[in-house]
Amino acid sequence: MDFIIFVISMAVLIKGADMIIKESERIALHYGISEFVIGATLVAVGTSLPEMAASIAASYNHKSEMAVANVLGSVVLNITLVLGLVFLLSKNINPSRDIFAKDSTWALIPVFVFILMAFDGVISRFEGFLFLLLMGGYLLFLSSESEMLTEEIDEDLKKEPFNWPKTSLLLIGGFVAVVGGADFAIESASNIAREFGISEWIIGLFLIAFGTSLPELMVSIVAALKKKADMSIGNIIGSNAANFTIVLGSAALVNPLTVDVSRYMFDIATALTVSIVLVFITANRMYNKSAGIALLTLLALFAYNSLNAL
Repeated sequence: MDFIIFVISMAVLIKGADMIIKESERIALHYGISEFVIGATLVAVGTSLPEMAASIAASYNHKSEMAVANVLGSVVLNITLVLGLVFLLSKNINPSRDIFAKDSTWALIPVFVFILMAFDGVISRFEGFLFLLLMGGYLLFLSSESEMLTEEIDEDLKKEPFNWPKTSLLLIGGFVAVVGGADFAIESASNIAREFGISEWIIGLFLIAFGTSLPELMVSIVAALKKKADMSIGNIIGSNAANFTIVLGSAALVNPLTVDVSRYMFDIATALTVSIVLVFITANRMYNKSAGIALLTLLALFAYNSLNAL
């Protein structure tokens, strides 16, 4: 039964991701907004809802370590697994936007701010509020962008009249399908793992992070297959910024988060490392299968070292 639920939930995830991509493209087309900006804002925040729900719930139940581990694991998976697969599955990725010049700073600043805030072992409510302000700054930066929509657009979509109520309903429906599908997928996968005797700690460390990253995975892969590379990469950069700002910021507002820096040193260092690798890839425009293999190799090393640390 759990296997059937898992398959159905994955199908719902894929359908929801497709709805989000289509309606986001419709909004970008109507307002002449870059698909990267749409991907880094509307899509990124929407696909970060699972991480937000998981971390707020963990904070409410005074499980700070789970809230922080969820964010760190999701950030690592977003870059290594999601972008790794995007680069492997896509052909001729050539974003029209200079991502390195315009967005690399926002791929690194949230990580460094997190390290500074966590250095004393606590992320206070005030620091949580500062996290939210940081995300506000990122959104203001994107909203000030003057670049117009230059990506290849769907000619059939271009001919359709724009209808805000219909688009809003379909977009909300897509987000509900993605978030709900991810929730059922992770629950069923956890049950399957337990049946095979896998420990609860391993389930929490990998399946929760993987489950909450499923929306980013599905949305980015669907976007890449539809040749929407800007939206795909923008989704990851925006999602990681949202994870460190909105997700941790909201969780810290519920309850201050205690962070054992020495215990999470490897995870923090990995999150920083993969963020730097992402900047390196954008600087050299290495949007190819070689970069995908390199990112997946980093993921394998991360998983191997984490499992050996048990």
